[in-house]
Amino acid sequence: MWTHEESIEIRATPARVWELFADVAGWKAWNAGIDRIELHGAFATGSTFTMQPPGADAFVSTLVDVRAREGFTDETVIDGTRVIVEHRIHPMASGDVRVTYSTRITGPSAEAFGPMVTGDFGEVLRALKVVAKRR
Repeated sequence: MWTHEESIEIRATPARVWELFADVAGWKAWNAGIDRIELHGAFATGSTFTMQPPGADAFVSTLVDVRAREGFTDETVIDGTRVIVEHRIHPMASGDVRVTYSTRITGPSAEAFGPMVTGDFGEVLRALKVVAKRR
């Protein structure tokens, strides 16, 4: 099993971060690891999305838990390897939020997928922070 967690504090409200999470087509503005993305249905538990990283094959993920202003979890299964990424919004006493990406990968390619999946999370979170502060 591969696990990884990364967080960032953002001077924004949970509603603002949620607005960015719920706008799947807009993820490209703060995630350079997306060449193409398409949500199939509403941003809700049970919906799927197709994402294609630059220079790689597209894959389909399922939204397995979506909670407004709290976060969402997606699941991707590729050749028996299961990737679960939780994207959580934690309000802080300061009024800011902490955004945390927690990843669990199981299956035959977990060790190989881990660095590929999580390697850019720091960059993605920093870009999310920049976009969240814009209005």
